[in-house]
Amino acid sequence: MNYPVWNVPVIGGVWVIGIIAIVHMMVALFAVGGGLYLPMAEAKAMREGRESWMPVIKKHSRFFMILTNTLGAVTGVGIWFAIGLVQPEATSTLIHNFVFGWAMEWVFFIIELTSAAVYYYSWDRIPKELHLKVGWLYAIASFCTLVIINGILSFMLTPGQSWLDVAGTGQEASKFWMAFFNPTYFPSLVVRILVCVAFAGIYALLSISRMEDETFEKKGRIAMTRWSASWLLPIFTLMPIAFLWYFAMMPNFSKDLLQLGFSTIGSGAFTQVTRIALVSLFTTATIAGVVYFFAYKHPKEFSPGHAWSIVFLALAATGSTEYAREAIRKPYVIGGHMYSNSIRRNEIADFNTKGYLTSSMWVAKDSLDELAKGKLMFAGQCLSCHTETGYRSMKRLIGDRDAESVLSLLNSLHEAKSDNPYVKYMPPLVGKKDEIQALSLYLVHLTKAGKAGAETEEPAVAATAKTVKESPNPKAAPVNLNPGPAMIGMN
Repeated sequence: MNYPVWNVPVIGGVWVIGIIAIVHMMVALFAVGGGLYLPMAEAKAMREGRESWMPVIKKHSRFFMILTNTLGAVTGVGIWFAIGLVQPEATSTLIHNFVFGWAMEWVFFIIELTSAAVYYYSWDRIPKELHLKVGWLYAIASFCTLVIINGILSFMLTPGQSWLDVAGTGQEASKFWMAFFNPTYFPSLVVRILVCVAFAGIYALLSISRMEDETFEKKGRIAMTRWSASWLLPIFTLMPIAFLWYFAMMPNFSKDLLQLGFSTIGSGAFTQVTRIALVSLFTTATIAGVVYFFAYKHPKEFSPGHAWSIVFLALAATGSTEYAREAIRKPYVIGGHMYSNSIRRNEIADFNTKGYLTSSMWVAKDSLDELAKGKLMFAGQCLSCHTETGYRSMKRLIGDRDAESVLSLLNSLHEAKSDNPYVKYMPPLVGKKDEIQALSLYLVHLTKAGKAGAETEEPAVAATAKTVKESPNPKAAPVNLNPGPAMIGMN
């Protein structure tokens, strides 16, 4: 606990990041794909004499500039703000290890913002050839930001053995390029490029459907609608191959988590990551059907309603895919190095020997009672994924289980044996015996306090503490702590 804990009621800090990140991804992916679409559409119109396309491309570039330069930029800053509060240890690691990469990305981002504005405001004011070059400048700069960000995001799943070998030694920056071009870098880059191209077509269809121009209606709508719909073809044909490549390069702990989910489908206990992966698959398939049957086969009847339905389906697909991408990192936030509660693997032995709370500057050690100590353990090791009474609520998960069951569960998390299914998606619980007992006391207190009514809490707390101390090795009742993401998305 090197940083203060940011406790967000009900939704938890994880969904503060998640909501911002999903909105940002909808815009950021369009910023790359749309940046390629605009100069390609303009070049095609110039080359084939499709003058009726130009007003549509111009209006689309205005929509593109406003959306990417405002909502895209604001949500990007919002992600930094949120991850710095929810996952300060992981954010610090990414900043220190990739400071050179961030510097490059910010340079390209400035070029993006500038060239997008110049591209729109210079329509019909500069020669067409020069205007097209401005569009290509934006496309190149935005693609470079994707190349850089992809290296940092894929690092979080697969840092690579070379980097892990020096992690914690102060020599991490010496493995910058190996960490950047990590095992999942290239399959992840291909997946992101395909999604960017698809988003370019989706937003273009939205602009085309809203265009009311008599000349365009007669000469351009059918051809431009079909051409824009064809931008989605690569994602439906190549994405399965790219995902198989990505899956092959995933670490074993991620494959184990997916296997756990699919193997328990029959019993109805399959994990959230499996459910979300299925949502992503079904929404993507639905988009394929809508685009093909409405935009490509019958472009003349393609309406704004059809276009908005594709956008909303894309939002569902993006949200579920990002959720799944974050969830497969469980139990880590940086694969093989840092767990989702910010504890590094190489710190576990020290925490178990010396205690988890003993080295924290935020703990007033002399004034802690058992309940306060348990609350600090909860804040440091549980709050990054759980809340007390809201999203993935510990109060609901613990339910009516008594102190013996809760303590037994915590002991199993502390031992973290390989045959324990919880270790596939939950970090090991660290700390000395008295700290784990204090956490057990606090978790039981969460349920007892809500049922006390007019009674005072002290008798219930005292009775629970007595039960915990008298039951060091009880048998556990299973608790379904279903996995979800410890989100720290950047772009």
